[in-house]
Formats: sequence, structure tokens, C-alpha cells
Amino acid sequence: MLLKTQKLAVVAFLTTGLFVSPALAEGDPVAGAKVFKKCMACHAVVGKNKVGPALNGVVGGPVGSVEGFKYSKVMKAAGESGMIWDEATLANYLANPRKAMKGNKMSFVGLRKEKEQADVIAYIKAESDK
Repeated sequence: MLLKTQKLAVVAFLTTGLFVSPALAEGDPVAGAKVFKKCMACHAVVGKNKVGPALNGVVGGPVGSVEGFKYSKVMKAAGESGMIWDEATLANYLANPRKAMKGNKMSFVGLRKEKEQADVIAYIKAESDK
């Protein structure tokens, strides 16, 4: 059962995700590999969970669904509400994780440039497909 504050956080996240540029779908996975170095301390694309969940198959999958990772309450609630990590939602989250989903455990400040967001998403997708 979602608490009122969790429901509000999920609604706010979904609403803000609607304003992300559709151009984000056209990222460069090679450039994304370089940008992903900012993420590597906490995430692997393929492999085991670290401080953050492994990201293999995350794009297009449900939020909070990586097996064996202990998610925050707000992240679990988002997944339970049916939120999917589509490219727009993921880009919105990557831009400012703390603002996009208040109460999540990710302390990263975010990727402010839309190009970097798109490139990282393309990289995660490409690596997940291997």
C-alpha cells in the first residue's frame, strides 16, 4: 500500500517526466560509455549490484525491479504503481535524481546535459543487448 506522500512523489515524477525532450532516444552508446564512468562507482551495467543496482535490462523495465537490490520505499512504490524506466522517465531521473524522486537513495547530483542523458541511456541499452 502506498502512503500519501509516496503517491504524491510518484505522481510528481510521472508529471515532470512528460516534459523531457523526445530527442533523447537518439543517444550515442560510444559517448555514453565515457559518460557512464561517472556512474561506475555505484553501478554496473552487466554484473552484480553495487551500491546501486546493476542496470542490465533496466531500460524498458519496471522501476525498482532489479533482483537482490534493496530499494528505497519511494522507488518500490513507483514500481508497484506501474512506473517503467522508459527513455523519457529515465532521462528525467538522470537529470536530477533527488528532485525527480524525493526520498530515493541515489546521492548522485545528476546529468544536466540532455546529450549525456541520451548517451548513457543508449550505452545501457547497447550493453544490455549483448
